[in-house]
Amino acid sequence: MAVHFHLLFLTVSILSQIPLSSSSSSSFPVDTLTRGSSLSVDNEDDILVSPNGLFTAGFHQVGENAYGFAIWFSEQATSRSRTVVWMANRDAPVNGKHSMLSVLDDGNLVLRDAGKDVIWSTQTKSTFSLVQLRLHSTGNLVLHGPGKPLWQSFDHPTDTLLPNQLFTKKTQLVSSRSSTNYSSGFYKLFFDNDSILRLLYDGPETTTVFWPHPSLRTWEVRRFQYIDSRAILDADGQFNSSDGFSFRSADYGVRRLRIMKIDTDGNLRVYSLVEHQRRMSWEVQWQALSKPCQIHGICGPNSLCAYSPNLGRTCLCLHGYKLVNSEDWSYGCEPESQPCTQDDCDFLELRHVEFYGYDVRLLINRSLDACKKDCLRDNSCRGFQPGWKDGIHYCFIKTSLHNGYQMGVDYFMYIKLPKSSVSSFNQKTIVQSSFSCPLLVLTPIIRSYKKYHDIKSLKFMYILGCMVGFIEIICVVIVWYCNRKHSTTSEQIYFPAATEFRKFTYNELKKASRNFSEEIGRGGASIVYKGRLADNRIAAIKRLTNTNHQGEAEFQAEISTIRRLNHMNLIQTWGYCAEGKHRLVVYEYMENGSLAEILEAGKLDWATRFEIAKGIAKGLAYLHEECLEWILHCDVKPHNILLDANYNPKVADFGLSRLLDRSGINQWNFSMMRGTRGYMAPEWASNLPITSKVDVFSYGVVILEMITGRSPAIKIENGESMRALINRMRDGIEELDEIVDLSIRDQYNQTVMENLVRIALQCVEEDREARPSMRHVIDMLVHV
Repeated sequence: MAVHFHLLFLTVSILSQIPLSSSSSSSFPVDTLTRGSSLSVDNEDDILVSPNGLFTAGFHQVGENAYGFAIWFSEQATSRSRTVVWMANRDAPVNGKHSMLSVLDDGNLVLRDAGKDVIWSTQTKSTFSLVQLRLHSTGNLVLHGPGKPLWQSFDHPTDTLLPNQLFTKKTQLVSSRSSTNYSSGFYKLFFDNDSILRLLYDGPETTTVFWPHPSLRTWEVRRFQYIDSRAILDADGQFNSSDGFSFRSADYGVRRLRIMKIDTDGNLRVYSLVEHQRRMSWEVQWQALSKPCQIHGICGPNSLCAYSPNLGRTCLCLHGYKLVNSEDWSYGCEPESQPCTQDDCDFLELRHVEFYGYDVRLLINRSLDACKKDCLRDNSCRGFQPGWKDGIHYCFIKTSLHNGYQMGVDYFMYIKLPKSSVSSFNQKTIVQSSFSCPLLVLTPIIRSYKKYHDIKSLKFMYILGCMVGFIEIICVVIVWYCNRKHSTTSEQIYFPAATEFRKFTYNELKKASRNFSEEIGRGGASIVYKGRLADNRIAAIKRLTNTNHQGEAEFQAEISTIRRLNHMNLIQTWGYCAEGKHRLVVYEYMENGSLAEILEAGKLDWATRFEIAKGIAKGLAYLHEECLEWILHCDVKPHNILLDANYNPKVADFGLSRLLDRSGINQWNFSMMRGTRGYMAPEWASNLPITSKVDVFSYGVVILEMITGRSPAIKIENGESMRALINRMRDGIEELDEIVDLSIRDQYNQTVMENLVRIALQCVEEDREARPSMRHVIDMLVHV
């Protein structure tokens, strides 16, 4: 009897330490939270799961003893790896003890901090008994009442839009402060008073719009004012806004999980969840700005933003200024000394630099000396930007130095500094700076918790807990030992996960290709073989035949380029081999071979050709504008466009590609002509600087070849060359059937074909400045 009484006493003691609550959740996920029930932060299994299992809602750790009630993708279990798509209390995290989300009896959904203060609520009321909180399969958290929702998370987004989530005048996306701090940051996506979708920088000192570019009028960026403000991203990757702005993600049409997010760096991006060798990762499929330094406030005031392939985006203080906060570049830099007087000031010339905005006045028809004198007389002047247009000299007087970035054109900026600072300046410091620009806020979020329980009872519980824990550890060790013994017989059936990019041995590739027996392609300096890797992947193995010094250089250039690239319209590279004299590159195998082979066989219908044209454009646009380096392909032709089993195009063969340093120049000279006759732009033969427009020209020729079925290297029956045909098409052709490939003459739409011909002709203009960029080509193709 005494023993039973002792056990009863222990049970009562333990229960007395458990906080009383109205929680209806148990040790497993639920799909509905009803009136009077709660989810507790103390129990990690207190969560809501969507019917399709895709989304989870619950308490997400955002700092030390700090939690937010959030929605995330279910397959990412730990706090560090979760992709959070919504958070209720991003700016007021709750305590890690006794905090609860509750559906009250009056129909209000509230979040209490440590069981006391209401931190967040939906401010709803309902007299009906049927009030339920559910997480839908779309990721929408809905508080249901009779007939219609009382409240839903889709109406209150944080920094992320999910597919088919309506974005309106009443909503906005606000970036997080950093990747480790979910509180509201400085960047917003919103509809302005003119119903134009814009990106805004709302910093500690200033507020400016930076997208669309503020120097452009709405009609110049194809936007329309005063229309009902609505925007939506659909499940296929198509985004449409009521102001006329629209786009398709690079992987449009592919069934994947997608999100649109305003990132901590201020850029708006669309991500897709992509699988590579059994690993899932979020990959960018579209972004609003391809030049990261043109995002306002990215480095704070009195600083300069630069971009290079090795360092990415970097920030540095202007000469004569020092960093305000070493952990947060958004606060920028401050003067190292007191402002100088008129007699003690001089000007520092910065080349290839622009500071956008904050112009207090414009001086027209003024010389450089006159601009300097004006700035010296004005104590509020911090510098000026001179310019020249149509024979007229002018300068912008600036009272603040914001949004400074390096650019590739001959812009000059003059900043006012004490003479002693000017004399110690070295122009090279701008290029050689190694400051990084992570834009991280490292201050931890901490929520303290006061312990109100009796110290003696807690000590007793601590001892009891240690004893129970010791017994549990013994049990776990026994179970682990038994399972390990049982599983040793089946360990050999598992294969290590394949990495995305690896170095192969020569013997591996020799075995994979069966001693290089099945040739599937041949070029001037390489032969391509089909092979099967050890993990059963079918691969294309390119073997360089030229292994002298020049071949080695080309090989290393190709490897350093392709290992960084990742786009659905670029050939995926799995690895390489550099062993002795052997140089090989391993690619994914493309079932339908090259576009040249398919065109020659006349197998492609019109719809497939048009989709291929769009895919090639997306791949080239990525190379030119979106990847970490700016890359020229220099040999765009049907032989280098490969097609997978579904005829999706992938640009291949970067052996002739060239990398462009983003930090300054946007054109270079080549020591030798590159490419294939018939597809090469005129500037190759005229000693003009080579830019990305050479790829645009080659792309135009490829499109014309897909339309006409005629290779530029072959004359047609009447002796007319591709160049002559292009000239005749520019003069105008009444009937498209005169030029269109015989195999598709009964398939195409007249208007679409005419527009595609116009786009191709614009791409093959003799004057490179008249050719569009590949990004512009995509926009035109989408609206064909």
